[in-house]
Amino acid sequence: MTDENKLPLPDLERNEMPASLDAAAFAASPDQEMSGHGAADLEAVFDVPVKVSAVLGRARMEVGELLKLGPGAVLELDRKVGEAIDIYVNNRLVARGEVVLVEDKLGVTMTEIIKAERN
Repeated sequence: MTDENKLPLPDLERNEMPASLDAAAFAASPDQEMSGHGAADLEAVFDVPVKVSAVLGRARMEVGELLKLGPGAVLELDRKVGEAIDIYVNNRLVARGEVVLVEDKLGVTMTEIIKAERN
């Protein structure tokens, strides 16, 4: 990338914008996050596959116990009915939610977004 294609980045910790950037371009609307960028700005990553997992609960058992399980066996999980489930994207916890039934399919509705701490 040549220097003419580079844009100065804002100092996010000091909440400053470079003078060469149009401040209106970074103004957040109620529907956008504080970055001020819309979905069109993310178009380059729309086709990137991600793995999404909704974890209902976990159980720990020995292989011998696992092999004894058969049809109709009940596996006790570490969560209670109605308790929030964890939602992972690429093995990173990003949200919590609830299981919902939409027509004849199970789904998940997000009830809480988990903000990851950045180093």
